[in-house]
Amino acid sequence: MKMMKLVYPMAFVLALTLATTGCRNHKPYGVTPIPNGPGGQVGDIGSGGTMGGNLPGGGQQASLSGFDNYNEDRAALANYTIHFAFDSAAIREKEQANLQAVASALSSDPSTKLTIEGNCDERGTEEYNRALGERRALAARQALAKMGIDPARVRTISYGKDKPVDAGHDESAWSQNRRDDFVLLHPKTGA
Repeated sequence: MKMMKLVYPMAFVLALTLATTGCRNHKPYGVTPIPNGPGGQVGDIGSGGTMGGNLPGGGQQASLSGFDNYNEDRAALANYTIHFAFDSAAIREKEQANLQAVASALSSDPSTKLTIEGNCDERGTEEYNRALGERRALAARQALAKMGIDPARVRTISYGKDKPVDAGHDESAWSQNRRDDFVLLHPKTGA
């Protein structure tokens, strides 16, 4: 009987500890500081916070405050998602048409901006996938810059493995989750 009096409080404390520390909110890694052109250096991965100013290797970082007065339009570019090979941030040739369509949409309306969301499949650690998602988003941003899109109009976010489109645990699902999503940003009315 005395043993049971000890077991229940210990089980309660263990359950409470697991409930409060076992689950974390998954938040995006932060907006990526990116150079103003293909030749500059990329800042620290996932530094988050408000950014702006020059990078050590030259180029301009996208400022978070420059994206405040915009509404997200997820549907506009939803058909132009690009996908990646396993453990790669290289943009495949077959994805070039989707990137060109995104560049055309941005070119047709200079008041719009873009968010590129880098994503990974479930394999790998959270830290590794955040960094890989960021490299994927940076690769798309650099490709758009080569197509004539001002990098100051583009921000990147890495979600790592936190936002799968397919919850499966096989190659079919994983191949759909290794992607960059493009979110068109329109200025808010009166902004």
